Amino acid sequence: MVKQLWAMGAKAVIQHGACIAEAQEYIQKVLLPQDLDGIFVPPFDHPDIWEGNATMMREIIEQLGERPDVVVCSVGGGGLLNGIMQVIDEKKWNDAVEVLAMETEGADSLNQSLEAGQLIALPHITSLATSLGAVKVSQKTFDYAQRPNVTSIVLSDAEAARGCCLLAEHERLMVELTVGVNVPLCYGGLLQRVLESRKVVDESCKVVIVVCGGNDISVEMLMAWRTAMLGNDSMQEHIGHVVPGPETTTVAA
Repeated sequence: MVKQLWAMGAKAVIQHGACIAEAQEYIQKVLLPQDLDGIFVPPFDHPDIWEGNATMMREIIEQLGERPDVVVCSVGGGGLLNGIMQVIDEKKWNDAVEVLAMETEGADSLNQSLEAGQLIALPHITSLATSLGAVKVSQKTFDYAQRPNVTSIVLSDAEAARGCCLLAEHERLMVELTVGVNVPLCYGGLLQRVLESRKVVDESCKVVIVVCGGNDISVEMLMAWRTAMLGNDSMQEHIGHVVPGPETTTVAA
């Protein structure tokens, strides 16, 4: 990513810390005091960020021509989830739209906060899905996630990598682990099992998977994951019989 920033003409690139929280602290405590004209753009915890993400949800509704039944999105710090929930509130759809908040093991700050019953910070990020590397979600995200129509789900990095391979094979989209964690819900009846206690999921359902995950992916990375998981087998042979799922819309953002 640093190389790509230089290639785009950046005047300076400062890399600091092992996660978003450490980089943010360095910006606010060290860099900004040295630059009175400097502007800090928060990665997720600000109403303007949530409103920006909300526009995507409004476009989804416009393009579908109706409300979705299920929205699947990944969660880092929660800015994307907040924008989605903001529009659901505007439309008064909390009883009609299920939201699945996806994280990977080792970057599951939301799930661990829900388990603890309070907003907590992870000691460090161990997941390879570094775009999800927020040690603590926003307070607004934690509040939203406690609603009955929001379900927190955590999958392994291996499952996220498998999702990346599936999306490349079936949709010809190359995405990073942040997106790949959403994809396994489409296979093997997992979506039906997750929602079986609250919603009937059948072929009439409108399921939206938000594809939004940065540029931390290369052909070499994708092939390495595929080889590690599958060897010489094809992805279709690996997943075996796929249980027919509901109508699914993939939204590239």
